[in-house]
Amino acid sequence: MKGKSLIVLFLVVLIAAVSCKEEEKKDEGIPLPVMSLKEQKAAKGFKYIGAIEGVENVDIRPQVDGILEEIYVDEGDFVKKGQPLFKINSQPYMEDYKNAIANVNLEKAKLEKAKTDLDRLQPLIDNEVISEVRKKSAQADYQVALSSLQRAQAQAANMKINLNFTTINAPVNGFIGRIPKSTGNVVKKTDSEPLTVLSNVNQIYVYFSMSESDYLYYEKAKKDTLSKQMNDKVKLVLADGSIYDHMGNIDANSGQIDKTTGSITLRARFQNPDTLLRSGNTGKILMEEIYPKAILVPQSATTFIQDKKFVFVLNKDNIAERKEIITEGRSGDNYIVSAKSLSADDRVVLSGIDKLASGIKVKPIERGKLLGELQEPQTPKAP
Repeated sequence: MKGKSLIVLFLVVLIAAVSCKEEEKKDEGIPLPVMSLKEQKAAKGFKYIGAIEGVENVDIRPQVDGILEEIYVDEGDFVKKGQPLFKINSQPYMEDYKNAIANVNLEKAKLEKAKTDLDRLQPLIDNEVISEVRKKSAQADYQVALSSLQRAQAQAANMKINLNFTTINAPVNGFIGRIPKSTGNVVKKTDSEPLTVLSNVNQIYVYFSMSESDYLYYEKAKKDTLSKQMNDKVKLVLADGSIYDHMGNIDANSGQIDKTTGSITLRARFQNPDTLLRSGNTGKILMEEIYPKAILVPQSATTFIQDKKFVFVLNKDNIAERKEIITEGRSGDNYIVSAKSLSADDRVVLSGIDKLASGIKVKPIERGKLLGELQEPQTPKAP
């Protein structure tokens, strides 16, 4: 009997110990991942649709009328300044130039004759054989011949300019755009469409617009050096979603607000050493506001109640408390939280928040650690 009493007593003690252990385990709370907040550098982005143009975009137009005789380049070619691009039939302008040269030679001969006449009269005037009036008349004839020569020379120079215009050269380095006309077409100075557009894209401009309120915010943020500051460099998001390798800077704006749209146009300049970007490309300007000491909370750790954002914060006893937060923007997958809402070293529950309510105890676990690794080992069964 005594042995049986000892066995019964042992079982009672064992059951009590197991019950206490389970009670302690329950008191630890729900195991959930928790993150301690800290101040860190973050950036809030603003995106604006932009149009890309080369720093130099030159319409190539004919300066004389005529038949397009030669096209020396193809669309997309890179050309250097001074390189021939097009040739207009030069024969009519060559004949005009020859005629102008002939007129110059004629006027030179007339001038020489007038000078000879004036020189011949001078001894007669000196000996008073003829009157002073005759001398003045001869001098006037000489001046007329001189002016006629100068006019002929100007006309010849103009004809030479027109002749040179029949060969159209590249005014800058750049890439050839679309060429709408082919050889044999008549081209005129009055044509509305250029022969092509030449784009120098070693550097590019990106033109973009922002609202008046955004512009005021941008100008004020540039001067804020305390809690946040607008980055003086901008990024370019390409059409495929990638970020362009080179950063740019805003170097100009239109200077006035468009009354019809309520927006202002700005211009950003980027280096383009690999000529990846061409005139006509599109992209988005990414402007970033830098927060040197930001409090970041993952978006997945928040809940919404009537358009308000909340997180669960643990107190020193690991009791969850629902707390409203005020956000100032996004940085990646995180909210930038106002310092009035949360502070460094606050502990925020990252996931499983659908299981929580204020007053529930939480067992904090490290981020990325498997829940099974943190569970207590099973109590062995009594023999």
